[in-house]
Amino acid sequence: MTRIVRVGAAQMGPIARKESRSGVVDRLIALMRQAHSAGCDLVVFPELALTTFFPRWLIEDPGELDDWFEREMPGPETKRLFDEGRHLGIGFYLGYAELAREREATHHYNTSILVDKAGRIVGKYRKVHLPGTVDPLSGDPGQHLEKRYFEVGNLGFPVYRAFGGIIGMCICNDRRWPETYRVMGLQGVEMILLGYNSPVGLDGDPFEVNALEPFHNHLVMQSGAYQNATWVVGVAKAGHEEGFDMIGQSAIIAPSGEIVAMCRTLTDELITHDCDLDAGRYYRNTIFNFAAHRRTEHYRLIVERTGAEPPS
Repeated sequence: MTRIVRVGAAQMGPIARKESRSGVVDRLIALMRQAHSAGCDLVVFPELALTTFFPRWLIEDPGELDDWFEREMPGPETKRLFDEGRHLGIGFYLGYAELAREREATHHYNTSILVDKAGRIVGKYRKVHLPGTVDPLSGDPGQHLEKRYFEVGNLGFPVYRAFGGIIGMCICNDRRWPETYRVMGLQGVEMILLGYNSPVGLDGDPFEVNALEPFHNHLVMQSGAYQNATWVVGVAKAGHEEGFDMIGQSAIIAPSGEIVAMCRTLTDELITHDCDLDAGRYYRNTIFNFAAHRRTEHYRLIVERTGAEPPS
């Protein structure tokens, strides 16, 4: 007996700096309704799906910066998305900027949540691998100031039992690091949901790197899927946004590493696939049977013999 989750990857086109949250939520709901019409159980939205990618600008006024963040979820604008999901009986993954009050202090995170068909938040993830810089780069119009605006996520890489399987989450730059997938793989993950906002060709990038960015985007997700016998649903914010080109090519990737569906445009677009959560079983039981074949003790031996420092 197979366990099928019909997934919709809901790529978004550009979001303008002046575009309202309410207007963006309208777009999300339209994509959600398309996913429902296509029979989806789950729809996946991008990283920072409620706003333009604001870390590209230096924002020095704390109040102006906090306006990009959500103080609660659902909040005044996003409640409609939760209500619609509950009405349609469809779950969703949503990336957003989170302003959290914890330990008697205010914290800023790049966050995603997993919401079930009843509109309940069943999982939260906070981005661990923050790219970019704290200080703006002199003379560069294209900044990437995630390290300035966000704290490193403090929830680790948990997995959640939802939609009949074991679901994990990560965000954007996390996809480039093998430990992201492996930590969830060691917990038996069967599907990883991954939103991203990736610019092409920031000033100073070699032309050769720019040309390879779409290839590298898929390469890391496909290898992470294959090596950990899991589905990966990678969903982009795409197109020409506020003067910058964003990688699209949102994709649904099977545990075999194959891309089974991919967006063809750089606009709001939905792709779907029936994902069999048992499709990774063969790989987990044979090639990537961690208990039988994975030998972490050799990493320690290398460190002991060479004096090399293990990765931090």
